Amino acid sequence: MKIQGRTFVVSGGASGLGRACVLDICSRGGGAAILDLNEELGRALAAQLGDSARFFACDVADTASIAAAVQDLAGWARQTGKPLGGVVPAAGVGRPGLILDRRGAPLAIEAIDFVLGINLRGTLDLVRQVLPQLAAAPPDGPDGERGVVVMVASSAAFDGQMGQVAYAASKGAVAAMTLPMARDLSRFGIRVATIAPSMFDSAMTAVMSDKVKRGLEKAMEFPARAGKPDEFASLVRQVIENAMLNGVVIRLDGATRMPSKL
Repeated sequence: MKIQGRTFVVSGGASGLGRACVLDICSRGGGAAILDLNEELGRALAAQLGDSARFFACDVADTASIAAAVQDLAGWARQTGKPLGGVVPAAGVGRPGLILDRRGAPLAIEAIDFVLGINLRGTLDLVRQVLPQLAAAPPDGPDGERGVVVMVASSAAFDGQMGQVAYAASKGAVAAMTLPMARDLSRFGIRVATIAPSMFDSAMTAVMSDKVKRGLEKAMEFPARAGKPDEFASLVRQVIENAMLNGVVIRLDGATRMPSKL
């Protein structure tokens, strides 16, 4: 799979890790369909990138919103002559909360639904609605590849901290569905891989307190810092271009293993 001449769908594409992927894809001759709720940031990024990017307002927690965005972006890809080559569902949220707090109250089901609805259901719903378009794309290269799905999990899928039950559940499920999805899609020439980053500079980590950030940095081996969005985008590019990366979850964490609590 080559990035040049293909269009890639990136949810959460207006900021953070998704934005870094959009920039990298466009810099290499690909097209990027930017899906996001933030119209101001999304349209500004698309304007910055010119004809190689287009913004599509989309709420990944809403099936109808995804359907409308996919229909529109598929039409845009046909107009540009860059067939769809993949999807990077990078939209995600974190809402920490103990499953049972100090007062003996359970975590609100609304908080659980919010996290699962975007991180898990939103990922799966976007992917499933893009897949028919990918399966209809012309096969490419000697392997007859049609596309690639690059999902985003988290180190919390493996060593989630206190207060991360809902978040870890959502990201653990994304990691767990990687292999069965790859097996389902092998007949169509579509690969699936998942990246599980540790703490990266993003909109989600921007709201963390300095105390929390320092605590997380102490758990890091090398480099002892948060990851940079372009380092994440670099691995996404490798997944897109390396046909042998399939059915795998890749930790991108500098050997970090999160402690139980900070």
